Amino acid sequence: MRINPFTAAHPQPNRASQVACVPYDVINTAEARELAAGLPHSFLHVIRSEIDLPDSVDHYDDRVYAKARENLSRFMRDGTLVKDSQPRMFLYRQVMNHRAQVGLVCCCHVDDYLSDVIKKHEKTRKDKEDDRTRHVLELNAHAEPVFLAYRDIAAIDDLVESDSNDRPMFHFIAKDGVTHTVWPVRNAKAYVDAFAKVPLAYIADGHHRSASAARAGAERRAGNPRHTGAEEYNWFLAVLFPASQLTIMSYNRVVKDLNGRTPTQFIDALRKVGGVSPTGNPSPAASGQVCVYVDHHWHLLEFDPRSIDRSDPIRALDVSLLEERVLRPMLGISDVRTDKRIDFIGGIRGAAELEKRVNTGEMAVAFSMYPTTMQQLMAVSDAGAIMPPKSTWFEPKLRSGLFVHMMD
Repeated sequence: MRINPFTAAHPQPNRASQVACVPYDVINTAEARELAAGLPHSFLHVIRSEIDLPDSVDHYDDRVYAKARENLSRFMRDGTLVKDSQPRMFLYRQVMNHRAQVGLVCCCHVDDYLSDVIKKHEKTRKDKEDDRTRHVLELNAHAEPVFLAYRDIAAIDDLVESDSNDRPMFHFIAKDGVTHTVWPVRNAKAYVDAFAKVPLAYIADGHHRSASAARAGAERRAGNPRHTGAEEYNWFLAVLFPASQLTIMSYNRVVKDLNGRTPTQFIDALRKVGGVSPTGNPSPAASGQVCVYVDHHWHLLEFDPRSIDRSDPIRALDVSLLEERVLRPMLGISDVRTDKRIDFIGGIRGAAELEKRVNTGEMAVAFSMYPTTMQQLMAVSDAGAIMPPKSTWFEPKLRSGLFVHMMD
């Protein structure tokens, strides 16, 4: 891997908690408006700039990107963000429910993304790629980091432990209870040398951001007859975490109807693909199990372990088992990417959200999934395969606004 220090734009320490916000893709516009209400320094004004325009303005309107550029420029002028005088790297620790993860904030090379040194496990949507590519080019900056993982290396752990004993640059607790702490790195070259021995990294979260960084870099290269390879547009903002520290939560499913069956008929049909029993626990205890909520009751569905090919990294995923054995044949959902009858709910929202969606009549059935593991994610990526959509939900999310990578 190639990594690089960068001349960061970041909040002043006493404003970090006011600037930092959730990533653009975990909330909709209405939620962004609500979160940013009364917070003029929130970075949502940059990554969700439509909140500063009338509701009638389309999210992909030229005015949205112009407003993002205007807001970022304003933050730089009024001191909300300050730019370092020298390139640096940082350590970024998050603590959630007493569990810590510490990542290295740096820049990664777009060619490592293109050559699969940085591996993917999801398909990207062109409309979202187009949006983020234009956002990068209009701002002339990478406004949000890509969340990357790598297999643990003791030498890097030692560097991190040493640097994280220093006085922090930022330290605050967000409204969701997650603690965020940032330290500047003392010797960036030591990390550059250490990561030169890391053969692969994996995108945990941020497939559209990394794809957009590569597209923006390619566009800048094509438009620069004096391109040398040293330009900042060859690099994109990332945070690299050791895989063992990361937590993947379940990514659950809800479906609008039972495809002509009554709840009793649906449960009877499930018995043809696995063991079914009533349960008071809405969370499956192991891979190969799914908890099913229908008609105000939870049921545990257990697939026969002998029927699961654990040598196949895709078909062994619980989301694949559900899709192949329940969603497609029983509920008639042939393509989970496009079928409007299915929706996906991050595990952070809990079982109560699944029950609510069914009890209100909005949905007919909910499926509470066992979380995909980091080992499964890396196995899929190593095989050059693509996971079914909405297979992983990482928590905690990286806060946006703590670091900006300017491409000049």
